[in-house]
Amino acid sequence: MLLVESAAALRRKPYHRQKLHLVLSGMRHLAAEFPGRVTLVRAETYGEAIRKVEGPVTAYQPGSHAARRMLTELGVEVLPTPAFALSRDEFTAWAGTRRRFLMEEFYRYQRTRFDVLVEGGAPVGGRWNFDAENREPPPKRGALGVAAPWWPQEDEIDAGVRADLDAMDLPAVGEDGPRRFAITRAEALRALEVFVSDRLPHFGPHEDAVLTRDWTMAHSLLSVPLNHGLLHPLEVVHAAEDAYRGGHAPLASVEGFVRQVLGWREYVWQLYWHLGEDYRRRNEFHATAELPRWWSELRPGGVRAACLRTALEGVRDHGWVHHVQRLMVLGNHALQRGYDPAALNDWFVTSFVDGFPWVMPVNVIGMSQHADGGTIATKPYLGGGAYLNRMTDHCRTCWFDPRRRTGDRACPFTAGYWAWLDRHEEQVAGNHRMARAVQGLRRLPDLDEVRVQERDREVF
Repeated sequence: MLLVESAAALRRKPYHRQKLHLVLSGMRHLAAEFPGRVTLVRAETYGEAIRKVEGPVTAYQPGSHAARRMLTELGVEVLPTPAFALSRDEFTAWAGTRRRFLMEEFYRYQRTRFDVLVEGGAPVGGRWNFDAENREPPPKRGALGVAAPWWPQEDEIDAGVRADLDAMDLPAVGEDGPRRFAITRAEALRALEVFVSDRLPHFGPHEDAVLTRDWTMAHSLLSVPLNHGLLHPLEVVHAAEDAYRGGHAPLASVEGFVRQVLGWREYVWQLYWHLGEDYRRRNEFHATAELPRWWSELRPGGVRAACLRTALEGVRDHGWVHHVQRLMVLGNHALQRGYDPAALNDWFVTSFVDGFPWVMPVNVIGMSQHADGGTIATKPYLGGGAYLNRMTDHCRTCWFDPRRRTGDRACPFTAGYWAWLDRHEEQVAGNHRMARAVQGLRRLPDLDEVRVQERDREVF
């Protein structure tokens, strides 16, 4: 096996410091685990390293269009990746002539195709989707009170990685910190085991809630080892299914987790390739605002909105926040403020430890920003302060009032919600899922004041 540490790749973009640590730690641990079988080369570029290899080189399907082109130009044979359950040929057959790709339809296909939580062709429990049981607001005690995640122990390899990164002149963002995610096969298996036994039973009910002082809640933290190829999605979902069938985890929690791994993650990978490289540049609402520096550089100390500040602090400190903070706090804010979708997509790729070029376009361009005009989702994921007040504990201590849309203490999410609808009313008026919101906009007595306030807002 040939592993390449490319200095040019490390400094190409402002990656999160902990993301860089994970990538280098994973490669170096693999090289140490298989001495004699692995050659670890440190070079300026990937091409420089590969050209020095005598004989043919093969590689599994990489995680970006750019990497795929590079391998082709270098004469590297590219093989289908073993890191996903469904092959690209099978997905292409399923996609057929579809122009819209609804995840629910794909998810049901996946469940049937791989016989997960299915009996006699029908879903276990009589339903495919238990989302309605997994939307409880956060508990008032401020933490779920579940067993802690399994945390890896750093070793001399991690110490060497940290020293090397300290010595490099890299445009990194975020805080360095203890390695929190599994990056070896043995670590990944242990993290999976602890999640399934201790945390999966509690995952479902509050999976859409956010707590200020409990950043992991009952989430698995398995996206890093999954996206680094250390766990196969089928072994993960089978472990979860076994917990349900053994009476150790409720069906709603297991189904919600299976939906994330066998449904959404596979869907995102397949559509990255199926929709093509131009998908990243879709911009349905013509959003062009630059990301503010306090956002792009992860310096949220001056942000007053508690939900937004906490989410950015989580990215700064861990390189990770869970899916609701990504979608309904960070993505929702970016949608309301008209941030350029492509720039936002790139920020998610570089700032998140589980972010790769294939991971983010469907999540950001499609789901979060609705910049594809509905190829992925049926409506924009737009929300106001009322939603955040119900599903997070942030509003209790926030300077802004989620009930106010005008004035100094007007919640930027509440006011931003109406201002966004006002700007894009014509584009969304024909969407039946937005009909009630548009009707509410037309009855708003202080719309002119909201327009002026949100046009000139500088304080968040």
